[in-house]
Amino acid sequence: MTTQLTVQRYQPCYQTGVKDLILPIQNQEFGIVITAEQQPDLSDIENFYQQGSGDFWLALADDRVVGCIGLKDIGDGQAALRKMFVAEAWRGRENGVAGRLLQTLIAHARERQLSDIWLGTTAKFLAAHRFYEKNGFVNVAEAALPAAFPVMKVDTKFYHLAL
Repeated sequence: MTTQLTVQRYQPCYQTGVKDLILPIQNQEFGIVITAEQQPDLSDIENFYQQGSGDFWLALADDRVVGCIGLKDIGDGQAALRKMFVAEAWRGRENGVAGRLLQTLIAHARERQLSDIWLGTTAKFLAAHRFYEKNGFVNVAEAALPAAFPVMKVDTKFYHLAL
């Protein structure tokens, strides 16, 4: 039996699946000590991400969350890419999960006529750095970020994509 992989807009019935994907990656895989309570956006995805030109998408393998990506509208035709995570077993070009999630987000941003996407990540996510750079994101200094960009405590590396 082959696994059916789909990318779709977030629905509240997947909230637990999103937390079950993100927390082990943060805590165990990368040693970032953070709880769901310290990430209030995870408990209110609709009101945090699915507002204005923002949204949140899931990669589902037979209805199980194996990836996610969020776009937070920060005003002025700009948005922040947040919460991009892919389960370890689903990473890599052969599965294409990260690419499909990112292309969905970029297509949405273009449809909404956004001009810029910004993101922050940690120095530890080396594969993510390569992925963003391959997809046209340019490394920028924190000082280059728009004032409305929500810098997270763990963010030490920042990227920009002009649309």
